Amino acid sequence: MQLIDPNHPFFRPAWRRWVTGIFPIAWSAVELFALGSPVWAVIFLLLGIYAFWVLVIKGPDAA
Repeated sequence: MQLIDPNHPFFRPAWRRWVTGIFPIAWSAVELFALGSPVWAVIFLLLGIYAFWVLVIKGPDAA
């Protein structure tokens, strides 16, 4: 099952792929340090890492 499709037209611009990966990681820091919610921080961190892996590191297919 694929949660994020890197070949979707929405993710064609590189900046959208980067923001989709980095924003949840940054938000996990807000959850942990500002709001004091370590469970939500871990959830957002894992989602951000997954998004970054799929969208930036693996990237879209070169078709």
